[in-house]
Amino acid sequence: MASIMQRRMLSKEDEEAGEEVEVRREDQDKINKFSRLHQRELALAEGLKLKNKEKEELDDLSTELELADENEKLQYKIGDAFFHIPLEQAQEMLEAATTKIDEETSELEDKMESVREQMTQLKVDLYARFGKQINLET
Repeated sequence: MASIMQRRMLSKEDEEAGEEVEVRREDQDKINKFSRLHQRELALAEGLKLKNKEKEELDDLSTELELADENEKLQYKIGDAFFHIPLEQAQEMLEAATTKIDEETSELEDKMESVREQMTQLKVDLYARFGKQINLET
């Protein structure tokens, strides 16, 4: 208990002893850019989550198609309409959709990596300037 109190007292003393660093226009621009990048990262993460769910659903559908009768016509939904198509054609269309989802997922992951790299660089710059006076943890 005493050590917790000492840490709290030290933290307050450290804060009081620390110098106030003036926030320049350049610094504020970096902080704003970090905030925008963080929001973009969240949006990309949500998009990636949706693509992964869609990929999972396509995988489930692929498993279902393996059990289908070869001579049976299947209903395949395109937009708001359903079309009766042969099993082989449905599997080809499903494979194309899966490939497209994989490409879109890869593209989202690349964008997210780029955003994270930019955020990391901004963190380095801002923590070097402000130290403990700024919190950029997301």
